[in-house]
This record gives sequence, C-alpha cells and structure tokens, in this order.
Amino acid sequence: MRRIRSDLIDSYDEELEMELDDRTMDQFAGEEPAGHSGSDKESRRQYFRELFRLQGELVKLQDWVVASGHKVVILFEGRDAAGKGGVIKRITQRLNPRICRVAALPAPNDRERTQWYFQRYVSHLPAAGEMVLFDRSWYNRAGVERVMGFCTDAQYEEFFRTVPEFEKMLVSSGIQLIKYWFSISDEEQHLRFLGRIHDPLKQWKLSPMDLESRRRWEAYTRAKEIMLERTHIPEAPWWVVQAVDKKKARLNCIHHLLQQMPYEETEHPTIVLPERVRHEDYVRRAVPQEIVVPEVY
Repeated sequence: MRRIRSDLIDSYDEELEMELDDRTMDQFAGEEPAGHSGSDKESRRQYFRELFRLQGELVKLQDWVVASGHKVVILFEGRDAAGKGGVIKRITQRLNPRICRVAALPAPNDRERTQWYFQRYVSHLPAAGEMVLFDRSWYNRAGVERVMGFCTDAQYEEFFRTVPEFEKMLVSSGIQLIKYWFSISDEEQHLRFLGRIHDPLKQWKLSPMDLESRRRWEAYTRAKEIMLERTHIPEAPWWVVQAVDKKKARLNCIHHLLQQMPYEETEHPTIVLPERVRHEDYVRRAVPQEIVVPEVY
C-alpha cells in the first residue's frame, strides 16, 4: 500500500506540472506533498528543472520544424499503463497544437475494417512543418489484435510483410519516422493497475481490455518480441525506453527525441505590442448578471 500511495502522489504531481507555467522553482519547492524525504524533494526539484529545460528545447525544435518544412511521425507503443500518455503530455504541453498534434485512434469501425489496413492512419500523417505523435499506431495489429484474436493469421503475416515497405515509403517521401516502445516489468504494471483501481480519478482508464491484458502478460511479451524482431529496420528502427521509473522515462525519451533531429535555434523578429485603438464615442456595456458564471471560488 505504501508503494501504491507513492504512485498516487506521483500521479497528482503530473497534474501539478500542468499548472506550473507562472510559477518559479523556488515557489514550487515549498509545496512538496507530506511524507516526502529530503532526497525525494531534491529529486523532484531536479526532475522539474530538467523537464522545463527539455521543454524549452522542444520549443526550439518546433520552430526549426516549421522553418525547415520538416515532417516528423513519432510512434509510442507499449503495454497498458507503461507511461506513453504521460510522455506525450510532456512533449506537447508547451507546443503549438497546430504544429505538433496527437493521433489516438479508436478501434476501427465496420467501414474501416474493410479498408486497406494502413488507410485510416494515412490521413493523420504530417504536411511540411508538422509533427504527429501516434498514441498507439498501426502496430496494434502486431500487439492487441494478435493477442486478443482480432485478426486472422493471414492478416497478421500480411502486416509483417507490408509494414516495412509502408514505413520505407513514408521515409522516402520525406517523413522522419521515430518508433518508441515503453518497457515496464510485470510487477510495475500490476502496481500501476492497483493504483488506478484505488484512484477514483483514474478508474476510467481501466477497460475490460486492460484487465484481460494482465491475464495474457506472456502472450503480449511474445507478440512484442516478434514485433521488434520483424519490424526493426534501418529506415525506422525501434527505440526501447526503460519506463519502470515514469519520471526518468519521460526525461530520457524527450532527450533522445531531441537528438534525432539536427535542429537549431530559429531567429524570430522582435515582437512589438501595438497601441490599443480608443474611440471617444465608445462606452462598454455592462454584462447582464443572469449570464455571468457564479463566482463560487
């Protein structure tokens, strides 16, 4: 229970990160959750300091992508509760959603099941000056579809035959493809699932499919090993992120991502705020009280 409680505290830290835009590290240092030791507090301060530094570099990367017309696709794969969503949040947190967007596709509908397998993913690919992060991707066929029996053996083999050619086609068209697998242990996933069960704010994350994935841990392991072996190609290699420690995984992944592109700081023209235009004959109208949101807080 102590380990689960620690994980719950960490999950609340994730939400605090999203509210730190206007705070300094010194101000935040006094808001540590009760029960954290001095070394824990220092570790958290170092984590936030490095996270903000890396996010500053991501902004530079974004500017370079726009200026250079680069096209980037980043795939995030891994078991349920491996931390994919957490690192995606940290990457996109301070970026322009029109430039860096997330594609998290639901299960295919009846019409999509009759299409070319890759067809529904193609519409999400980037144009020049864009980055697309896939929160799970076409590798669903090599993982959940294989383990849960949602595809036939023939479809499974066809996927492995065609996916290298598909990815080579993307790369030859000018898209940089980066593939991450987030790796956690059996014990860590078990603890994270228990944490979700005991956290009412995160129970929605546990689907029947997630629970079934616990029972089929070994089947998922075999599927992952086959996937990495058969789809690790020079044009689009796999990168494995050790994700038992969520905070370290985020930092390591972002740091590695930044190393994959030769970005440099882009010069911007000086921004000058224009004077507000005022008119003598304009009088601002009072807002009717019946449409004002009550100030409960």
